[in-house]
Amino acid sequence: MKLNSVPSRQGAQWVRMGVRTFFRQPLALSGLFFMFLALASILSLIPIIGNLIALVLLPGITAGFMAASREARDGRFPMPWMLITAFRQNKASLQAILTLGVMYAVAIVLAMGASALVDGGQFARIYLLGGNLTVDLVKDDSFLLAALVATALYTPISLLFWHAPALVHWHGVAPVKSVFFSFMACRQNLGAFFIYGMAWIGLSMATGMVVAMVGSVLGDADTVGAIMVPTMMLIAAMFFTSQYFTFVDSFDIPTGETP
Repeated sequence: MKLNSVPSRQGAQWVRMGVRTFFRQPLALSGLFFMFLALASILSLIPIIGNLIALVLLPGITAGFMAASREARDGRFPMPWMLITAFRQNKASLQAILTLGVMYAVAIVLAMGASALVDGGQFARIYLLGGNLTVDLVKDDSFLLAALVATALYTPISLLFWHAPALVHWHGVAPVKSVFFSFMACRQNLGAFFIYGMAWIGLSMATGMVVAMVGSVLGDADTVGAIMVPTMMLIAAMFFTSQYFTFVDSFDIPTGETP
């Protein structure tokens, strides 16, 4: 398995492939995404450690969603159990994907710790422990700066872990090596990932504007909110679907290997 270099324009193609694949099995893929949200919501009810558990499980869930995207691409209906397929293999595979999850959770906690140096931990507490944003917090310059610091630190973390779940799940790559190869693959195709990110931001903003225009025509703010939330969730489900295509294009996978 070798790293591939793709042109920058491939980033837009990843978005198109994700959207197209989503609409091949919209009920299944949106259902899997809502299952993930429901799981995260349930875990968030557990004091202190609930959100940390969700972070540990996220790489495995990501691998499961990528497996579901592959099924949809091939015209098959992704079954609900595919969301946890990365946790259903042998003991060694389960240990590897959980180790990757712990690494991811530690990285996020460290990023939140760095942001706490800016605002005394207000942003980190809301992110890790839950809570509601207040008007005073949003107006607090230190809170906003902490959010910017956390976002800046999350960018390299996302590059490190972007391909890692698939490498661990499908190819048995050791967690530490998977993080290294993930970062190198993202670095090698940085132009494509930039276009990919900008395309998703543009699509999300355009969708939000359309929903807002519909609401202005109807003159009902409640209708806008009722439409906006599920619509943005569907966009997020399409985004998760597209991750599979970033992986298969970034690596030269020998014939006969999964995926």
